[in-house]
Amino acid sequence: MSAEPIGERHAAIQDMRERINQIASQITALHPCVPRLAEPGTQAEVLRALFELTKQVEVVKKHLLKLEKRDASTLL
Repeated sequence: MSAEPIGERHAAIQDMRERINQIASQITALHPCVPRLAEPGTQAEVLRALFELTKQVEVVKKHLLKLEKRDASTLL
């Protein structure tokens, strides 16, 4: 594998990491809004959905980290 695809991949990983961190920040910012909905059923569903979103964001982060580590070990 040549260095160019790894360089492009590194740039993609960095871009995705920045964007996924923004998504995570936005999800976290939603949490304080939930109690103000003043509807227990809706609050429970919204919190459940935010939890699922957070889990999926963490999956993306984990895969990016694995790919980055794999690429770093390839360069050694």
